[in-house]
Amino acid sequence: MTLLTRTERALRERFDAAVGVGSPPLLQAAMEHAVFSGGARIRPQLCLAVACACGDDAPELSNAAAVALELMHCASLVHDDMPAFDNAQVRRGRPSVHKAYGEPLALLAGDGLIVMAYRVLLQGGHAHPQRLLALLDNLSQGVGVPNGIVAGQAWECEPTADLGQYQRAKTGALFVSATCAGALSSGQPPGPWAGLGAALGEAYQVADDIRDVIGDAASLGKPPGQDALLARPSAAQALGLEGAIQYFESLITQASDSIPACASRDMLRALVQGESERLVPKAMCESARLQRAAQHATTPITTR
Repeated sequence: MTLLTRTERALRERFDAAVGVGSPPLLQAAMEHAVFSGGARIRPQLCLAVACACGDDAPELSNAAAVALELMHCASLVHDDMPAFDNAQVRRGRPSVHKAYGEPLALLAGDGLIVMAYRVLLQGGHAHPQRLLALLDNLSQGVGVPNGIVAGQAWECEPTADLGQYQRAKTGALFVSATCAGALSSGQPPGPWAGLGAALGEAYQVADDIRDVIGDAASLGKPPGQDALLARPSAAQALGLEGAIQYFESLITQASDSIPACASRDMLRALVQGESERLVPKAMCESARLQRAAQHATTPITTR
């Protein structure tokens, strides 16, 4: 069974069990719309890959940890898309939750997914209470303040923000939680795995900044150019497009090199490299370079 198949199966099973019977139909539909609308599922896959590298002696717990991470991520996207923040009309090629179901249900759907994430983790951790406590704390650190995804979103509301701190919180924190959760769910220390999550998480945010400049709506699943439109901190703006691409590549190398020695090291490196090409395809970068070179070549030179 592939990591993606295992993730999708666990997500469907845990979601159905947690939502139960008798929920308000529109709320349940909005939550399903948020969770089962595609997505790479890289955070839960990363959690499960590290769990496998650490022995995966409690697969029910590692599945629960993986699902909780994805539910938190989906909740953050619902809230991020709302009119109070990005006012995004499209997510993953479909209408965003607030566009499809209205703002009140979108707000409640995001809240419901956050609570569901903790409930799934609690239900999966009965047989391993000590591991469960560590996993709950790990998830809370990745989501809350001072350095979780809530803090990352809040940096967009500040008059100024340090780009690195913003990116580590908004995207990197949940990746660190994912790699650490894989180790914790298998009863192993999380420290050796934090570097992988940190580097890959920052790479994801830099990739998002790059794709916002050179991507298109079809490949992004949302309109491009939103960073400039909303005046958000961006690696492409701070470093230039070429500098951002080089920085992304260095982060991918850092992520690959940070994987601890283990039986699954080659598999994890393949996962990192596969995500690198999916996020910022070399062909896309080369096409953007050629277009920019052509634009510069045809720009008339004016003299006084």
